[in-house]
Amino acid sequence: MDETFPIPLSALQHYSYCPRQCALIHQEQMFTDNVFTLRGRRVHERVDEPDTRHEPDVRIEQALTLFSDRLGLTGKADIVEFLPDGTPRPVEYKHGPRRQREHDDVQVAAQALCLEEMTGKEVPEGVIYHHSSRRRRVVPITPELRIKTERLIHEVRALLASGKLPPPASEPERCRGCSMIEICQPEMLKSAAEIDRLAQTLFEPEEDLP
Repeated sequence: MDETFPIPLSALQHYSYCPRQCALIHQEQMFTDNVFTLRGRRVHERVDEPDTRHEPDVRIEQALTLFSDRLGLTGKADIVEFLPDGTPRPVEYKHGPRRQREHDDVQVAAQALCLEEMTGKEVPEGVIYHHSSRRRRVVPITPELRIKTERLIHEVRALLASGKLPPPASEPERCRGCSMIEICQPEMLKSAAEIDRLAQTLFEPEEDLP
Protein backbone atom coordinates (compact mmCIF):
# COMPACT_ATOMS: atom_id res chain seq x y z
CA MET A 1 0.00 0.00 0.00
CA ASP A 2 1.17 3.52 -0.82
CA GLU A 3 2.05 5.07 2.56
CA THR A 4 0.81 8.49 1.38
CA PHE A 5 -2.61 7.19 0.34
CA PRO A 6 -5.43 8.79 2.38
CA ILE A 7 -6.94 6.58 5.03
CA PRO A 8 -10.69 6.63 5.75
CA LEU A 9 -11.90 8.37 8.89
CA SER A 10 -13.80 5.22 9.86
CA ALA A 11 -10.49 3.32 10.08
CA LEU A 12 -9.54 5.42 13.12
CA GLN A 13 -12.69 4.38 14.98
CA HIS A 14 -12.11 0.74 14.03
CA TYR A 15 -8.44 0.88 15.04
CA SER A 16 -9.20 2.54 18.37
CA TYR A 17 -11.74 -0.23 19.07
CA CYS A 18 -9.40 -3.03 17.93
CA PRO A 19 -6.38 -2.90 15.55
CA ARG A 20 -7.21 -6.37 14.25
CA GLN A 21 -10.75 -5.27 13.36
CA CYS A 22 -9.28 -2.31 11.49
CA ALA A 23 -6.91 -4.54 9.51
CA LEU A 24 -9.62 -7.07 8.64
CA ILE A 25 -11.94 -4.35 7.33
CA HIS A 26 -9.55 -1.91 5.65
CA GLN A 27 -6.68 -4.20 4.68
CA GLU A 28 -8.33 -7.56 4.04
CA GLN A 29 -11.60 -5.95 2.79
CA MET A 30 -13.69 -8.24 5.00
CA PHE A 31 -16.84 -7.24 6.87
CA THR A 32 -19.85 -8.88 8.48
CA ASP A 33 -22.87 -7.44 10.25
CA ASN A 34 -24.34 -8.17 13.65
CA VAL A 35 -27.32 -6.67 15.44
CA PHE A 36 -25.26 -3.67 16.54
CA THR A 37 -23.90 -2.81 13.10
CA LEU A 38 -27.35 -3.25 11.54
CA ARG A 39 -28.83 -0.86 14.08
CA GLY A 40 -26.05 1.60 13.39
CA ARG A 41 -26.63 1.33 9.66
CA ARG A 42 -30.31 2.13 10.09
CA VAL A 43 -29.41 5.17 12.17
CA HIS A 44 -26.96 6.41 9.53
CA GLU A 45 -29.51 6.00 6.74
CA ARG A 46 -31.12 9.14 8.13
CA VAL A 47 -28.04 11.20 7.28
CA ASP A 48 -26.56 9.37 4.29
CA GLU A 49 -27.85 11.73 1.60
CA PRO A 50 -26.27 15.19 1.18
CA ASP A 51 -28.60 17.97 2.25
CA THR A 52 -28.50 21.56 3.51
CA ARG A 53 -31.01 23.08 5.88
CA HIS A 54 -31.20 26.06 8.19
CA GLU A 55 -32.31 26.26 11.78
CA PRO A 56 -32.14 29.26 14.14
CA ASP A 57 -28.50 30.40 14.33
CA VAL A 58 -27.12 27.31 12.59
CA ARG A 59 -26.66 25.98 9.06
CA ILE A 60 -26.72 22.19 8.86
CA GLU A 61 -24.82 20.27 6.21
CA GLN A 62 -25.63 16.58 5.99
CA ALA A 63 -23.31 13.86 4.61
CA LEU A 64 -20.52 16.41 4.09
CA THR A 65 -17.33 15.12 2.47
CA LEU A 66 -14.24 15.71 4.63
CA PHE A 67 -10.53 15.57 3.90
CA SER A 68 -7.15 16.55 5.30
CA ASP A 69 -4.14 16.76 3.01
CA ARG A 70 -1.84 17.33 5.99
CA LEU A 71 -2.93 14.17 7.79
CA GLY A 72 -3.91 12.11 4.77
CA LEU A 73 -7.54 11.57 5.76
CA THR A 74 -10.75 11.28 3.81
CA GLY A 75 -14.33 10.49 4.74
CA LYS A 76 -17.74 11.90 5.44
CA ALA A 77 -19.43 13.59 8.39
CA ASP A 78 -22.98 12.61 9.28
CA ILE A 79 -23.78 16.23 10.14
CA VAL A 80 -21.77 19.45 10.34
CA GLU A 81 -23.40 22.37 12.12
CA PHE A 82 -22.07 25.78 11.09
CA LEU A 83 -22.50 28.41 13.80
CA PRO A 84 -23.22 32.08 12.97
CA ASP A 85 -19.50 32.96 12.89
CA GLY A 86 -18.79 30.07 10.52
CA THR A 87 -17.32 27.74 13.14
CA PRO A 88 -18.07 24.13 12.18
CA ARG A 89 -19.17 21.48 14.69
CA PRO A 90 -19.18 17.84 13.55
CA VAL A 91 -22.05 15.65 14.77
CA GLU A 92 -21.63 11.87 14.61
CA TYR A 93 -24.74 9.66 14.86
CA LYS A 94 -24.50 6.50 16.99
CA HIS A 95 -27.10 3.95 17.97
CA GLY A 96 -27.49 3.03 21.62
CA PRO A 97 -27.80 5.08 24.82
CA ARG A 98 -25.68 8.07 25.75
CA ARG A 99 -22.26 6.91 26.97
CA GLN A 100 -18.67 7.87 26.48
CA ARG A 101 -16.52 5.73 24.22
CA GLU A 102 -12.95 6.58 23.41
CA HIS A 103 -13.12 5.33 19.81
CA ASP A 104 -16.14 7.54 19.12
CA ASP A 105 -14.33 10.59 20.53
CA VAL A 106 -11.33 9.89 18.28
CA GLN A 107 -13.58 9.69 15.21
CA VAL A 108 -15.18 13.06 16.00
CA ALA A 109 -11.78 14.62 16.74
CA ALA A 110 -10.47 13.48 13.36
CA GLN A 111 -13.50 15.07 11.70
CA ALA A 112 -12.74 18.29 13.59
CA LEU A 113 -9.13 18.27 12.35
CA CYS A 114 -10.35 17.89 8.77
CA LEU A 115 -12.83 20.74 9.18
CA GLU A 116 -10.15 23.03 10.61
CA GLU A 117 -8.00 22.47 7.53
CA MET A 118 -10.95 22.87 5.17
CA THR A 119 -12.40 26.03 6.72
CA GLY A 120 -9.50 27.72 8.50
CA LYS A 121 -11.65 27.87 11.63
CA GLU A 122 -10.73 26.33 14.97
CA VAL A 123 -13.14 23.57 15.99
CA PRO A 124 -13.38 23.53 19.80
CA GLU A 125 -15.95 20.74 20.09
CA GLY A 126 -17.85 18.00 18.35
CA VAL A 127 -20.99 16.10 19.24
CA ILE A 128 -22.06 12.47 19.49
CA TYR A 129 -25.80 12.08 18.94
CA HIS A 130 -27.02 8.90 20.64
CA HIS A 131 -30.09 7.85 18.71
CA SER A 132 -31.66 5.46 21.23
CA SER A 133 -31.74 8.02 24.02
CA ARG A 134 -32.15 11.02 21.67
CA ARG A 135 -29.39 12.76 23.62
CA ARG A 136 -26.31 14.67 22.54
CA ARG A 137 -22.92 14.33 24.17
CA VAL A 138 -20.45 17.15 23.63
CA VAL A 139 -16.86 16.08 22.90
CA PRO A 140 -14.34 18.85 23.70
CA ILE A 141 -11.50 18.77 21.15
CA THR A 142 -8.80 19.12 23.78
CA PRO A 143 -5.05 19.29 23.10
CA GLU A 144 -4.74 15.80 24.59
CA LEU A 145 -7.41 14.39 22.26
CA ARG A 146 -5.78 16.10 19.27
CA ILE A 147 -2.40 14.56 20.08
CA LYS A 148 -3.91 11.13 20.61
CA THR A 149 -5.89 11.32 17.35
CA GLU A 150 -2.85 12.33 15.29
CA ARG A 151 -0.82 9.53 16.90
CA LEU A 152 -3.53 7.01 15.98
CA ILE A 153 -3.59 8.31 12.40
CA HIS A 154 0.12 7.51 12.08
CA GLU A 155 -0.42 4.09 13.70
CA VAL A 156 -3.28 3.21 11.34
CA ARG A 157 -1.23 4.23 8.31
CA ALA A 158 1.72 2.15 9.52
CA LEU A 159 -0.54 -0.85 10.13
CA LEU A 160 -2.19 -0.72 6.71
CA ALA A 161 1.17 -0.18 5.01
CA SER A 162 2.70 -3.17 6.82
CA GLY A 163 0.20 -5.69 5.49
CA LYS A 164 0.31 -7.49 8.85
CA LEU A 165 -2.69 -8.73 10.79
CA PRO A 166 -2.48 -7.88 14.51
CA PRO A 167 -3.55 -10.34 17.22
CA PRO A 168 -7.10 -10.16 18.61
CA ALA A 169 -8.00 -7.82 21.45
CA SER A 170 -7.39 -9.26 24.90
CA GLU A 171 -10.81 -8.21 26.21
CA PRO A 172 -13.46 -10.95 25.82
CA GLU A 173 -16.35 -8.50 26.27
CA ARG A 174 -15.07 -6.35 23.42
CA CYS A 175 -14.73 -9.41 21.19
CA ARG A 176 -18.25 -10.61 21.96
CA GLY A 177 -19.70 -7.29 20.78
CA CYS A 178 -17.71 -7.26 17.53
CA SER A 179 -19.40 -8.17 14.26
CA MET A 180 -16.10 -9.62 13.00
CA ILE A 181 -15.81 -12.32 15.68
CA GLU A 182 -16.59 -15.23 13.32
CA ILE A 183 -13.94 -14.07 10.86
CA CYS A 184 -11.43 -13.10 13.54
CA GLN A 185 -11.80 -16.31 15.60
CA PRO A 186 -10.11 -14.90 18.73
CA GLU A 187 -10.77 -17.97 20.90
CA MET A 188 -9.35 -20.34 18.28
CA LEU A 189 -6.23 -18.21 17.91
CA LYS A 190 -5.85 -18.01 21.68
CA SER A 191 -6.10 -21.81 21.94
CA ALA A 192 -3.59 -22.30 19.12
CA ALA A 193 -1.14 -19.91 20.77
CA GLU A 194 -1.52 -21.77 24.07
CA ILE A 195 -0.86 -25.11 22.35
CA ASP A 196 2.26 -23.69 20.70
CA ARG A 197 3.49 -22.38 24.04
CA LEU A 198 2.98 -25.74 25.71
CA ALA A 199 4.67 -27.56 22.84
CA GLN A 200 7.70 -25.32 23.09
CA THR A 201 7.86 -25.96 26.82
CA LEU A 202 7.56 -29.74 26.43
CA PHE A 203 10.12 -30.04 23.68
CA GLU A 204 12.72 -27.57 24.87
CA PRO A 205 16.14 -29.26 24.84
CA GLU A 206 17.30 -30.23 28.29
CA GLU A 207 20.26 -28.35 29.62
CA ASP A 208 23.44 -30.34 29.98
CA LEU A 209 23.88 -31.56 33.50
CA PRO A 210 27.19 -30.70 35.21
